[in-house]
Amino acid sequence: MHYLVGDVQGCCDAFERLLAEVGFSPSRDRLVVLGDLVNRGPRSLAVLRRMRALGAAAQSLLGNHDLHLLAVAHGVRPEHTTDTLREILDAPDRDAWLDWLRARPIALMCEGWLCVHAGVAPAWTAAQTLALAAEVEALLRGPGLAQFLPRMYGNQPALWHAGLAGEDRWRHVINVLTRIRFVHADDGRMDFKAKEGADTAPPGLVPWFEVAGRASAGTPIAFGHWSTLGLVNRPDLLALDTGCVWGGALTAVRVDGGRREVIQVRCDAAAAPGA
Repeated sequence: MHYLVGDVQGCCDAFERLLAEVGFSPSRDRLVVLGDLVNRGPRSLAVLRRMRALGAAAQSLLGNHDLHLLAVAHGVRPEHTTDTLREILDAPDRDAWLDWLRARPIALMCEGWLCVHAGVAPAWTAAQTLALAAEVEALLRGPGLAQFLPRMYGNQPALWHAGLAGEDRWRHVINVLTRIRFVHADDGRMDFKAKEGADTAPPGLVPWFEVAGRASAGTPIAFGHWSTLGLVNRPDLLALDTGCVWGGALTAVRVDGGRREVIQVRCDAAAAPGA
């Protein structure tokens, strides 16, 4: 059986309960966590250990909080007051964990579903999304990581075009795959100010998946990241960040064999208010 799982964010107890609830067996089952394994919740290092212990049965995408950990570890970004990364940063084997984390993919296919952390640019096909993700994965896994991380942050360029190159191209791809929520309906430019639910969009903005003529519309897409959106369970779209770290639920969806089953466990942890 194949399961897609929303943002865990250091909530290892909820993750363990979810695995127990579905009766997960590494010899039989497979799961993909849709990014943000770490941060805000109380046991980020335990989540990393649990994921790695599952071996080839479990995969996770890189989310914005996972990238934040890499940036903090390289001295590029300061720790936020609401971060819960210190246990990883102080671990004697921290470098091994950071290397393991940066080897995670940033997009993949699972049982016909395109899996990303945040979303897909309206102009991208599914194949283009995977190809662009592969470019970024090579960068993050390569020797140039420390040089790129200081340039990874920023909201520009906000609109994709094929001529983007170098750092602008990679920054844009990362922003799409790990941060996108709302875009301008007329041209697909990303907006990073609006973060609430889909029905709160300021004039002229729409959720990325509601853009008319979206090039990836023929491919089912699963994503996390947007806790204020809540669970979206459509034939062609799964939004699975249901706010576990904010006291909500941790959600998994079984997607194999044409069967759809939603499994949720409540989360006891509640992070301090923050992004």
